[in-house]
Amino acid sequence: MAMPASHYFTAADVLAMPEDGNKYEVVHGELLVSPGPRPLHQVVVWRLAVRVGQYLEANPVGVGFPGGDISWFDDTLVIPDLLVAEMSEARTMSWARMQNLLLVVEVLSPSSTRQDRFTKRRLYQEVGVPLYWLVDADAKLVEVWTPEAMFPAAETASISWHPDGATAPLVINLEELFRPL
Repeated sequence: MAMPASHYFTAADVLAMPEDGNKYEVVHGELLVSPGPRPLHQVVVWRLAVRVGQYLEANPVGVGFPGGDISWFDDTLVIPDLLVAEMSEARTMSWARMQNLLLVVEVLSPSSTRQDRFTKRRLYQEVGVPLYWLVDADAKLVEVWTPEAMFPAAETASISWHPDGATAPLVINLEELFRPL
């Protein structure tokens, strides 16, 4: 029999957590705890951050960040692996003011699969993030989610993003993204 949660967590609770190497997040009161990421996770995040960063230099529609304390509600605070915030909000240099994310990327780890695929995905859909990439480096695929999607598009060749105001889409070849070191 499942035990009821003994504490309803808030964003303030998460911000007060110890710096012990774990990643603490909360979604609608549910505490999400993940250990530090594995090297494969970090390589994929780095490659995506470089590609998205280069794209945003040529198409300044927003600003990319590897992580950040994003909160839409008092009981919610997430730290995406990579996010692109709308330009005017990014210029505030305040996580609290970054509410309109243009792109969110989470790279799956064995310890984060359930929370990234279900809990956080539903949150990103709820708040209207227009594009959510859920990257599975082990399976060499990316699930592409939009706010209205009931099921993801599973991409194995390439992923693309063409935000409003950009002259051309960003296209990322997945064979290159997942190449060995």
